Amino acid sequence: MVAKVLAYLILFAAISSTVTSDPDTLQDLCVAAPSSGVKVNGFACKEEANVTAADFFFDGLAKPGVVNSSVGSLVTAANVDKIPGLNTLGVSLSRIDYAPGGLNPPHTHPRATEIVFVLEGELDVGFITTANKLITKTIKKGDIYVFPKALVHYQKNNGDKAASVISAFNSQLPGTQSIAATLFTATPAVPDDVLTKAFQVGTKEIDKIKSKLAPKKS
Repeated sequence: MVAKVLAYLILFAAISSTVTSDPDTLQDLCVAAPSSGVKVNGFACKEEANVTAADFFFDGLAKPGVVNSSVGSLVTAANVDKIPGLNTLGVSLSRIDYAPGGLNPPHTHPRATEIVFVLEGELDVGFITTANKLITKTIKKGDIYVFPKALVHYQKNNGDKAASVISAFNSQLPGTQSIAATLFTATPAVPDDVLTKAFQVGTKEIDKIKSKLAPKKS
């Protein structure tokens, strides 16, 4: 059952990519060669003579990840950075694992539409339109939900058990901008007077948020 659903997700993303996302490929394959240092809306191609099956393989989504983040979720990406053979193919996947009460915080994917399939658990999910309307639903094991390209969205596990989903994207590298992290941990930092005015709070509140979101030192 899961294998069939994953096949449908990949097919959806591949079809969608011809309409709204990554450009069509003009050759059979273009395995990414990041070491070349060349990027023209994607990665340069590896010499075809050096292409192997390993360039098209990844087993990182098979098992739940260890969730130890402050928000209670873990995203494991299967994009072109992990699977070089995805270069120019306009498709990728992720697995998201949630602890009980875990949240995948509000974020956007600037280059892709996302479709999720619930592997385990029950989640409250939603996205916000440019008219500032929240469209939300509770989804459970076996359900599918779509987040339109570039719109702010989230997933929240409100159950007392772990949950997980598989996400498909119509881009080899959809990109993720977490709203809180983008605004409060940018380098260089977004000026405090911008944040205080935008959120209608004082500098102390801004500093408190920054301190909580700052990367933990090892």
